[in-house]
Amino acid sequence: MNKDAKIYVAGHTGLVGSAIVRKLKDEGFHNFVLRTITELDLSNQQATFDFFKAEKPDYVFLAAAKVGGIVANNTYRAEFIFDNIQIQNNIIHNSYLNCVKKLLFLGSSCIYPKSAPQPLKEEHLLTSALEYTNEPYAIAKIAGIKMAESYNLQYGTNFISVMPTNLYGPNDNFDLEKSHVLPALIRKMHLGKALQNGDWDEIRNDFSKKPVEGVNGQANEKTILEKLEKYGISKTKSGTNVTLWGTGTPKREFLYSDDLAAACVFIMNKIDFADLVKMSENVTGEIRNTHINIGSGTDLTILELAEIVKKTVGFKGNLIWDNTKPDGTPQKLLDVTKLQKLGWKYSVNLSEGIQRVYSNYTDNK
Repeated sequence: MNKDAKIYVAGHTGLVGSAIVRKLKDEGFHNFVLRTITELDLSNQQATFDFFKAEKPDYVFLAAAKVGGIVANNTYRAEFIFDNIQIQNNIIHNSYLNCVKKLLFLGSSCIYPKSAPQPLKEEHLLTSALEYTNEPYAIAKIAGIKMAESYNLQYGTNFISVMPTNLYGPNDNFDLEKSHVLPALIRKMHLGKALQNGDWDEIRNDFSKKPVEGVNGQANEKTILEKLEKYGISKTKSGTNVTLWGTGTPKREFLYSDDLAAACVFIMNKIDFADLVKMSENVTGEIRNTHINIGSGTDLTILELAEIVKKTVGFKGNLIWDNTKPDGTPQKLLDVTKLQKLGWKYSVNLSEGIQRVYSNYTDNK
């Protein structure tokens, strides 16, 4: 990409998209075309068609998606599959129609089967059943991978798919119902610390900035306490408790969003679809699994993660594990051999990244 290239980042206000824009700006790119969800509904076929026809971007980063944790994925199954497929179809097809030079599609590590061997290699895709709670979202992302790959094979486009591990960083979603595990842990323990200290100013400030099911900081104490208790934050005679889902034994890998952005810009600049075809180990002549895993290549248990967050936040209460709730996939560690062979490796370790996120969270109160 030259510095004057017109770049469209779909989903630029989210965790991933905002990190990509920051990285591009740091590297001197300046010709951006950006639209918020209120300005452009990417699930609307005609609106997306009109946008691409008018703007004709040179490069596209497809980071727009409907995302969430176990609860959201399992509750809003129809929305997760419908919305994500609509968004992907519209952007990928219109990138082809308008001769986009290169597109980078961001998927998710949940595309891999629940029982796949660890670490997860690109060739494990579609080898057995998916994890049930996020199956609709995973199927949508698999459809995006195959759509990009198929357009390359039929039309000669240069569309690349990358599969990030669990991400965290600035602009994450801290909604207590719909957030992923790490931001949920950070907010729960932040509120737990405030409750333990009797710091109602902080609790009300937090609820005012990020209302919980419509309840903001102006609500009475009883209403706020009910919402806190619903999401596992309570004060009892034995102390202040934060209740977490599952057993804490599943292992997860995490990557700081700025590291992901660096990998995405590196791939957009340096890697073409033809390079990935050459790396394929398939000896039958079939071209499959040309996507790239992006991660750190290391993982830890959710219990270990919770202890790091607890220490970072300064929560002194009790962590209680509700083993009646689902754990999700036992382990999701990505094999990042392909990415390392291409010349990229992560730089921000987990403890440092969590400290950055918590500092950002409290600074924005």
